Amino acid sequence: MFRVTIPVRCDDIDANGHVRGPAYLAYADHARWACVQAAGIDPAELTARRIGPVNLETTLRFHHELTPGGEVSVSCAFEWGTGKTSRVAQEFHTPNGTLVASVTSVSGLLDLDHRRLVSDPGAHWRALATRPELLGLA
Repeated sequence: MFRVTIPVRCDDIDANGHVRGPAYLAYADHARWACVQAAGIDPAELTARRIGPVNLETTLRFHHELTPGGEVSVSCAFEWGTGKTSRVAQEFHTPNGTLVASVTSVSGLLDLDHRRLVSDPGAHWRALATRPELLGLA
């Protein structure tokens, strides 16, 4: 499973002194892109092929407060089916292992010319990846 550590920045904090909701979504996006790039996919190649990832649904669940001055580890686990979408499950942990949040997303690959989801997005990702196992496509 892919995991990246992200520092908690001062501008991620809300008036109550903990990480604001949109920051968790930014951490999730950052981790997914870091995973895609670690799998060997160049975002420019996606553009050249006229496809791009899109989130269709995102659910954020808070489990424990995350406060400033530290870092958070974010995982990515991709789940593939037979349709035009995939799921990504992400967990956010403090350095001591406390689960602070989880994000689940439903995503697809958009054909940028026809503005429609492509069939079998996993095949497109697999064709581009040098390490498809990081995307759950081994």
